[in-house]
Amino acid sequence: MAYDLPLIWQAADWPNLHANPERIQEALSRARRAQGIVEGRLALVGFEHRLTLEADAWSQDAMATAAIEGERYDLAAVRSSIERRLGVGGQDGPAAPRNVEGLLDIMQDAVNGSQEPLTHQRLHGWQAALFPDGYSGMRRILVGAYRNHREPMQIVSGAHGREKVHYEAPPSSQLPVEMSAFVTWFNSTAGQDPLVTAAVAHVWFETIHPFEDGNGRIGRALIDLVLAREMGPSSRLIRTSQRLLEARKAYYDELEAAQHGTVDVTRWVLWFLEQVRVSCESATVTIDATLDKARFWAAHEKAPISPRQRKVINVLLDAGPNGFEGGMSTRKYESIGATSRATASRELLELEALGLLRRAGAGRSTRYYIALDGWAPAPDAGATAQAPGG
Repeated sequence: MAYDLPLIWQAADWPNLHANPERIQEALSRARRAQGIVEGRLALVGFEHRLTLEADAWSQDAMATAAIEGERYDLAAVRSSIERRLGVGGQDGPAAPRNVEGLLDIMQDAVNGSQEPLTHQRLHGWQAALFPDGYSGMRRILVGAYRNHREPMQIVSGAHGREKVHYEAPPSSQLPVEMSAFVTWFNSTAGQDPLVTAAVAHVWFETIHPFEDGNGRIGRALIDLVLAREMGPSSRLIRTSQRLLEARKAYYDELEAAQHGTVDVTRWVLWFLEQVRVSCESATVTIDATLDKARFWAAHEKAPISPRQRKVINVLLDAGPNGFEGGMSTRKYESIGATSRATASRELLELEALGLLRRAGAGRSTRYYIALDGWAPAPDAGATAQAPGG
């Protein structure tokens, strides 16, 4: 469908969320409760552990926002760059390519500069950072400026000759007015609910689609900026891009639905708020696992264990509750610890005797789990203790 509602985004009452304010408030309350739990849990996390959590979340979100656009990055390079930026971790991974560093620059600026006004120059800089050589794949594109070509900007999918046009953005000649309206609105949202503002900002920006390429990544960086206004760097833990990647088809469908018809974006806002709620609940699980790990090592800091045993324990802890599929067996220990079967069996028994691991099953089905409540399956009352198997 062509863009047939000129200057619709300048309407004085846009966005129209009055069609069903009760549903908006209900969805917002659910998302806010989940967000509050995240912030409450974070208050229990020490500074160093919080930085590690931020590094993990930022890495996953950077990978996700790129993957939504079909880009595949090297996680080790992304993580290494983020560790250097935050001053945590080993910081010894491979160097990231310039375009990857550019994406991380944008995400960093969005969060660290969340209190600064949004400007056209800032948006131009973000887009230029994504395409440092001026190319998108094999195609030369305009960087550091809004698109200015005469042909329509269309969002399409499908093979060549069978393309489906999902949406046609406003013509380039209209962009100065459209983007001025957007930037003015964006900078006037102080005091409005950040979650609703983030939802509206994203759909509005994606509807204008002001750049030749990079609109999706920049639009998701705007979400990061709005959330960071309230939460600061801790907002990274919500990982909205990762959630949007997990719900990629629905994400595209909801954007497309919002870009057609009227200016009522209630359906989009409701959907977005639900994704924030889910993301916050996932963040809470991650934070709880980090707290469990910290408490675990605090309780066992004087345990007489070897570096190899500590390494295996950390593998289990990093996987989270029930995250290490099938538990730790002698065979897995042998592989992870690069040791013999006999040594693996003996060291697992030592860890059990010291109270670091709990045993489940018997014989060749024997498995070990972290000795924390909720981190292992319920014991089989009929099982009998035997030597651990493979």
